[in-house]
Amino acid sequence: MTSKRKELQKLVEKLSKKKEIHFNRQQIEKLIYKFFDLHGGRTMMDKNHVVRMDRSMFRDVLYNYFSMTDDVLLDRVFRAFDKDSDNYINVEEWVNGMSVFLRGNREEHTRFCFCAYDLNGDSYISREEMFQLLKTSLSRTSTDEDQDESIKELVEITLKKMDADHDGRVSFDDYKKGIEEDILMLEFLGPCLPEAKRCQCFLEEIEQLGKY
Repeated sequence: MTSKRKELQKLVEKLSKKKEIHFNRQQIEKLIYKFFDLHGGRTMMDKNHVVRMDRSMFRDVLYNYFSMTDDVLLDRVFRAFDKDSDNYINVEEWVNGMSVFLRGNREEHTRFCFCAYDLNGDSYISREEMFQLLKTSLSRTSTDEDQDESIKELVEITLKKMDADHDGRVSFDDYKKGIEEDILMLEFLGPCLPEAKRCQCFLEEIEQLGKY
């Protein structure tokens, strides 16, 4: 077994032991193959430089494979994957992130979307954040130059529906409770999870990858 293969198997073994990963060993291998395939087939170490995915490459993945186009949410999904906040996604963050992104349960998707909508990372979704996300989303589908007031009204309606403790912002508990009452509220500020058919297409594609 080559050193590259040993290195890969060691990583697969480590990830396959994590209970929160919703892939089996073979699927984890395939996801890792895909990660390096996106880098032109480069290995885990290339001239002593760890291969990582930058923001631009990750945005291309979201656009090309999952048809996600909202600039703000593309950046926030990147942040949700980039757990160490170093502005890169390494191979472990790729597998961990894809586990939630493609196969996450209700709790994981709830936390993932909340993280995406919490633009400043203060553990709340504020009026201002709601307004910014809705304005970005609606500006792609509307040519109404006077839509700000309509968005503000929508924000207030949303707060009335989700702000259970009436503090003028949505906490994670508020958000979770709102989703329990109405699942459509999960992505109420814009799509940050892939459509099921696109998940299936992506998973089918990685299954076709050969040995690394």
